[in-house]
Amino acid sequence: MMMILASILAAVAVEVPLARVIDDAKAIDRVAAASKRDMPHDLMRRIVNDDIEALRGRRTDGTYEYAGFERFDSGRVTQSASVGTKDQKIEIRGSFVYKLQIESPSRRMMLMTRNRHIYLDHVEIDYLPVVSGAQKTQTMKLDVWLEPGQNKTVDFEAIAKQATVRLFTHADEKAGYGNVVLTLVQARVFDNPDSPYADAVASAKAILRALDHDDVPSIRAMATRMVNDLSPSVAAAVPARATAEVGGTPQELYTELQAIEDLLTGNETERRQGLDRLHQLVRKLRQH
Repeated sequence: MMMILASILAAVAVEVPLARVIDDAKAIDRVAAASKRDMPHDLMRRIVNDDIEALRGRRTDGTYEYAGFERFDSGRVTQSASVGTKDQKIEIRGSFVYKLQIESPSRRMMLMTRNRHIYLDHVEIDYLPVVSGAQKTQTMKLDVWLEPGQNKTVDFEAIAKQATVRLFTHADEKAGYGNVVLTLVQARVFDNPDSPYADAVASAKAILRALDHDDVPSIRAMATRMVNDLSPSVAAAVPARATAEVGGTPQELYTELQAIEDLLTGNETERRQGLDRLHQLVRKLRQH
């Protein structure tokens, strides 16, 4: 039964607001045509970036229907801490991360004095992989003294949708406390080449590049191309949208299936409730 539910969940696609994206592209074209030296670059970039996210099929958990994540630096989550002479645990959290960097600054925080070395015992990483729903734990023994100006890198076994990292460390009793900087490196989004909206995404990215150079002809050409690429998809989506309304919008159907999945992993009473709701949903789909 759980395998059937997983198949149904996988079949529920994210609803991409194509009509809105088309309207936005038309607006970009019109604004670019009418602008002289007053083109609203920031506003146009926000609109285009929002449309790229929509065309990627962004889900509520931050993943995408038509895009993935790769091990390239797109941002960082950084935390500084003082390390005492007794064993201690330093914790940092981040989303869509793939690497931990541990750095010993040359100078101590808020002071001009030289930093002191610290001992790195081990690292524990609790994380939820992007490609799997199962929580995992990765432990790595470090067993190294980190000198001022040095750094240590720990690669995750998989890109993490969410991660909690704990560093176990202490400073030298004779030298005294030191400082450490922990950094989680965030993964970069890449667009699937087989996405049904790959051409439109490429055009949107070209608009962003053209905005950097005030290249009005290119902005208008790419906006028009987006409209032409997406218009047939809007017409084809009408029958699919009507089918999806059997269970509400695609997002509502997906939410219902997730609720059923949660019930099926609960106690006996909850499992019975989950089966009842699943049977009701299947009967409703069969009627259409």
